[in-house]
Amino acid sequence: MSANPTLTSPLRNLRLSWQRQWSSVVFMLKFGALVLVLWLTPSTHTPAYRATAARYMATSAWQVLPWFTALSALLSLVLIRIVVVTALSYGLSQYALQMVVRVLVLELIPLSAAMFVALRAGLAFNAGAASAIASPRVRRVSDLSLEQLRSELTPRVLAEAFSVLALAMISSMIALVLTYLMVYGPSPWGLPGFTRAVGQVFDLTVSLSFVIKAFLFSMAVAVVPMAASLERDPALAGNGMQPGSVRLFLVLLLVEAASLVVKYI
Repeated sequence: MSANPTLTSPLRNLRLSWQRQWSSVVFMLKFGALVLVLWLTPSTHTPAYRATAARYMATSAWQVLPWFTALSALLSLVLIRIVVVTALSYGLSQYALQMVVRVLVLELIPLSAAMFVALRAGLAFNAGAASAIASPRVRRVSDLSLEQLRSELTPRVLAEAFSVLALAMISSMIALVLTYLMVYGPSPWGLPGFTRAVGQVFDLTVSLSFVIKAFLFSMAVAVVPMAASLERDPALAGNGMQPGSVRLFLVLLLVEAASLVVKYI
């Protein structure tokens, strides 16, 4: 008895879809590993490579740093004020500092920096900036030339990753300064208690988790859209959506969930 075609066709399409998704994930991991190896290879850092990387860093990080940090400081100030006033009203002022550091510095600022850089990269892609990366579709990492990786792709990935780290770290430092000023004012006498409270939050596990999460966020934002645009079918280039956007936000969600499990479970 032959199989029912109305059942085999959806199953076959589902199997092909899973195969395509898996091949895309493998391509993304291989591309990220290759870029990371090239970045750590001393022979890659030629004067031309450093000039290209510096140009991309200035475009992706330095140009948006002032107004992003200003916006982040404004939102941080509002959130700090809400947390401090709420803690005082419930008689939990001794926990206000730790609540601000855990919620704002550890969770919200790195995630917001990653999503901001991802959104900005998506706007650049929709404006046509990604069309110069690779016109033909790349099916395997081995199809990429070493010259293209060194001269164009690796500096772009490095610049996007650096942008996430720079925005997250600078905004975190500003948030800590604003927290101190909001709680203690301009007086220097609150520094011992403030450093002790922050040190209680940033123990070894939390510090390692924060550094690893920031690094994974930066690599995800830099690698996932780039790998998706490289293997994208040119016939789909006009749909106006950044390649790998859904996959990127899924990766960010998984990294954030894993970080919360490590710190609080």
